Amino acid sequence: MRAFFIALVATVGFTQLQAQKKDTISVIGVGDIMMGSNYPNTSGLPPQDGKELLKEVTPVLQSADITMGNLEGVLLDEGGTAKTCRDPKVCYVFRSPVRYVQNLVDAGFDLMSLANNHAGDFGEAGRKSSIKALEQAGLHHAGQITHPYTIFEKDSIRYGFAAFAPNSNCVPLNDLAGARKIVTLLDSLADIVIISFHGGAEGPQHQHVPRKDELFHGENRGDVYKFAHTLIDAGADIIFGHGPHVTRAVEVYKNRFIAYSLGNFCTYSGINVSGVNGLAPIIKVYTNNNGEFFKAHITSTIQTPRSPVKIDSKKQVLQRIKELTSQDFPESKIVIDENGWVTKSTD
Repeated sequence: MRAFFIALVATVGFTQLQAQKKDTISVIGVGDIMMGSNYPNTSGLPPQDGKELLKEVTPVLQSADITMGNLEGVLLDEGGTAKTCRDPKVCYVFRSPVRYVQNLVDAGFDLMSLANNHAGDFGEAGRKSSIKALEQAGLHHAGQITHPYTIFEKDSIRYGFAAFAPNSNCVPLNDLAGARKIVTLLDSLADIVIISFHGGAEGPQHQHVPRKDELFHGENRGDVYKFAHTLIDAGADIIFGHGPHVTRAVEVYKNRFIAYSLGNFCTYSGINVSGVNGLAPIIKVYTNNNGEFFKAHITSTIQTPRSPVKIDSKKQVLQRIKELTSQDFPESKIVIDENGWVTKSTD
């Protein structure tokens, strides 16, 4: 009888836990974040330690259950060995002070991708310092070979997160078999699997998703269309891309959401934010507690050089996403309205 009672309590407890899970989950994704660089000198740093950079968009960022961004550069006060490039004309290195991690915490971030071409700008010292800073601040991260994925729980929902890039010391974007294994594992352990990737060629001339390998300065930046579809087939629920420094189309595939590039989100200095390079979305994806797409909302933001991120009242990036999505994914049965809502088509 006692054994039966224990089993009954355990079953009831499990059932109650299941019942406590929220019906609707919201996950925000944004693109590249580089809050200013102290290399080669402090002229690239914002005033007030960058505390104003995200102030206007903080209420939006804090409105989701989970908020994710891509950390370009490293969190390191000094030292490390700055990387060199084959072509010095296109060589940029970024080193933000460690204390700037608090700006991410205050803005409401939960997750950071460290899979990108700037995560290793200052070698092993920079990578270790970034990881230490994020972990001490309570921020989850993934994307470096030493930390390919993370699993964590918030409000009774278990999340799995992995990040990929075609760069050294990052979990490789172009190893689809390896990426599939990671996602399959996460899918077996988590309720919702979120994926970040840094891929695709860079610049305004590369706003479209070509559905083939993209080569840029001699580097294979991946076939991001094949990558995203492969990982959703393996169990991913939400995929947020970045890397091209411009925004790209969105898609719903097998009832899962994909954003192919979220552009430059908060890049204070050293990165071109003129024209379309300065337009970026905050995309809030709503799913059920198994990751199935309900709807999404696009908040348009705009950057000008050496200035905070602002809400764009003209909604320029929303209009661009609408155009790109209709051109690149006419088969994706979604509707994007003038208020930024992305919903499944009823046609």
